[in-house]
Amino acid sequence: MLVNAVIYTFPADKAEEAARLLRPLRDGSRAESGCITFDVSRSNDDPNVFVLYEEWRDQAALDEHYKTEHFQKFGVNGIRALASARLAHRCLPLD
Repeated sequence: MLVNAVIYTFPADKAEEAARLLRPLRDGSRAESGCITFDVSRSNDDPNVFVLYEEWRDQAALDEHYKTEHFQKFGVNGIRALASARLAHRCLPLD
């Protein structure tokens, strides 16, 4: 299993638009065969910050995710274009 954790920060005037784009990204990702978990959370401390926690079967499943229409539309051309900061970590669970 592969974990992908991504923290996005958006300008205050773009945070609601980002929330609208993150929902279809989450839903489309959850429907992928290689997706184990895809959760999106909004910070209680700063409503402009969102955390994506994803679990993928393996690197091949994540690579396929990057090619999907919903990732390109809502991820690359959606939230990434709006974000003022993005911090991503690809991780392996501890044994």
